[in-house]
Amino acid sequence: MKKTKIFAAIGGLGVVILSVFLIAADHVDAPDVTGQTTDIADLYAFEGDNPNNTVLIATLQGPLTPGDVTNTAMFDEDVLVEFNIDNTGDFVEDLVIQAIRRGDSMYFFGPSAPGQTGLNSEIQTTAPMSSVKISGTDETVTATNNGMSFFAGPRRDYFFFDFERFNAVTSGAVAPEGFFPPGEATDFFEDLNVLAISVELPNSMLGTAPAHVGGAVGIENLPPAYNVWVSAKRKQL
Repeated sequence: MKKTKIFAAIGGLGVVILSVFLIAADHVDAPDVTGQTTDIADLYAFEGDNPNNTVLIATLQGPLTPGDVTNTAMFDEDVLVEFNIDNTGDFVEDLVIQAIRRGDSMYFFGPSAPGQTGLNSEIQTTAPMSSVKISGTDETVTATNNGMSFFAGPRRDYFFFDFERFNAVTSGAVAPEGFFPPGEATDFFEDLNVLAISVELPNSMLGTAPAHVGGAVGIENLPPAYNVWVSAKRKQL
């Protein structure tokens, strides 16, 4: 494996068990990286319009207010975003899809076996490589290669959360009746943005999914599912 730059892990970690549609959220609740270009907001993993495909989305640097804040937000060339896929059920990455900005484009490497697992990574320059021009706020640029599709750029924050009601509920006495039902809640993120990285790829590239983790905790009859998480890793000096 050709070695290039070494990265040390920094940033929030989102974990999701992939079945139909699940997310993991980490908005500004990792104090060490809040406000930094390594700050992970969400991970989304779901079945594509083609049921034989899987879509992976990582969002970063949220929440961004509309206007200049969103317009000037940029992916960091010293930050590697890595989608990790466990297809054996041991919660160790067997495959990675890496994304890193170079100039006006986002470059993707993989899926491929990682050079090493855990906190440090090497850019897999010998793995299949693709790229897409980073979109602006007024455009959507996608690219396809080898059956995979790619996007990188600012987007409205997909996450829905009634933050004010959450504070009222957790205070104890203000909202003892709990959360509002769907349709009555107010989305705190409705007018906020993030930087998003998206990959869609055939399931055949991910290997055979292991038994669903739900069986280990007594939830039976669930279909096999990949274990997927995302990490943001900054270049070591």
